[in-house]
Amino acid sequence: MGRPEPAESPVESQSGLENGTPSLAQPARSNFKNVLIILGCAVGQISLIASQSIISALPTIGRDLHIPQQTLQWPISAYALTSGCFLLLLGRLADVYGRRRAFILGIAWFTAWAIACAFAQTAVQLSLFRAFQGIGVAAATPAAIGILAQEFPPGRMRTIAFATFSCGAPMGGSIGILVGGTLTQLASDSWRSMFFVFAGLAVLAGLAVFFAVPRDKFDDRTDRRVDWLGAAMITVSLVMLLFALAQGEVAANGWGTPYIIVLLILSLFGIATFLCWEWYLEYRAGYPPLMRLSLWKRANGKFAAVQAIAFVVWIAFNSWIYWATLLYQSYLGLSPVRSMIRFIPMFVSGATCNFIVAMLVGRISGSILLAIGSAATGVACLLFALIQPHATFWAFGFPAATIVVLGADFTFATGSIFVAKVALPHEQSLAGGIYNTVMQIGAAIGLAVTTVIADRVTSTQSRKLGYNYDPRNPGYVPPEAQIRGYRAAQWAGFGFCMFSLLLVLVFLRDIGKVGGPHKPVEDEEITKSTAPSTLMGTSPESPSPAPPSQLDRKEA
Repeated sequence: MGRPEPAESPVESQSGLENGTPSLAQPARSNFKNVLIILGCAVGQISLIASQSIISALPTIGRDLHIPQQTLQWPISAYALTSGCFLLLLGRLADVYGRRRAFILGIAWFTAWAIACAFAQTAVQLSLFRAFQGIGVAAATPAAIGILAQEFPPGRMRTIAFATFSCGAPMGGSIGILVGGTLTQLASDSWRSMFFVFAGLAVLAGLAVFFAVPRDKFDDRTDRRVDWLGAAMITVSLVMLLFALAQGEVAANGWGTPYIIVLLILSLFGIATFLCWEWYLEYRAGYPPLMRLSLWKRANGKFAAVQAIAFVVWIAFNSWIYWATLLYQSYLGLSPVRSMIRFIPMFVSGATCNFIVAMLVGRISGSILLAIGSAATGVACLLFALIQPHATFWAFGFPAATIVVLGADFTFATGSIFVAKVALPHEQSLAGGIYNTVMQIGAAIGLAVTTVIADRVTSTQSRKLGYNYDPRNPGYVPPEAQIRGYRAAQWAGFGFCMFSLLLVLVFLRDIGKVGGPHKPVEDEEITKSTAPSTLMGTSPESPSPAPPSQLDRKEA
């Protein structure tokens, strides 16, 4: 196939590989197609995340469909449940059967169920349609990450591509709030119209990728076996975990409800079993696992550290949006549009972050961007932990909305580029799926933890004022108790951000520049992962010599 080349970082060779096997060099592509690929993936990300951020429309949805307060979160939770639980499996399938195909099918599936959501007539229908919609997200998101890593070799263009794509996450959240709030109040179809908007954006993204990204190519040597047993174990376990987290606070007896306890125990046992099974497949059976555990040790463990930071930052970011929305609508009684206006700075600063990341990620250490992001989101949480609700918006709301997105944007962009840097070509979509799964679980856990804290504080303060507060049947809540609960939730978010900042300072001080051309990653685990045993499925203990074609990863 070609002359042996010096050992190098796996990412430096991605431009010459298709789905983990050598391919001919890619033909020159016009700048227009490059832009179309980037915008297609970014707009897809915006649409998928925006559809998740419908919280500004929840009060109206609850009134129209007669959804009780204690189950009002399910249109959001059902979406997060499936989109988070299927990421690993569908990321692996994208690597095996083609990222372009996975993205287009995921977008088509998402669009169909978004339209179905617009016609839902009951709470059960809406939650069920939202759950099916989330599966499309789980297919399209890791596929988009794989497409960008596959189509853009390391360099400035890849940095711009990932920065633009990553900007879609916080911008999508902002757009979801803005569009949801505006259409809910002003459109004739109220909240239903926003699902048509999200479907339209998804169609545009799918068309861009369809026309700009080359057809998926495959090699006969590609190991296309899938660890279906492992996929079933982790998917079912995550479904049980996220369901228990979403339902625990509003169940009949709260977290002490028997089925909540059983689900939590079974989910944790299932995750532990999955990890043991993946270790057995990787190191003993010679069968390609769904998720190589050695991936978490890449770059001397920095891959795992980046995952942990994203997990913690997403706890705080997602919780801030949730409790800020409740403050504006439930406490201050603002309309959806007036609440939406207060989130506009998020959209502006999120777009600005795109340019900042694209300019700096290849010039300064990634640890600086991650530290700034953690600190900025922490300050936003702190402002709302100290907020005086009737003070001017410019005192607390504006600065918090302006900087809260820095944590999400800097973390997502820097982390995505780093994950692509240390992941091998044939596992790009899977690695992206892992990264997004971690953030989805972080968002779910953050909402559960801060809800427990807020409810406990609200209940305590209500009793002091002579009222009984039950989160399963709230009734009247004294404003003094309600604002104390909201503040307590934001204090928790501030604590999570400070923990994230600590992780950056301790584990990622020497991460270096994660964007642009880079030196080889000194990590023996990468060398092990490129061996024929892991690419072709033979036993790692097999004495078969490695053919040059599997080791020469820079043949383009």
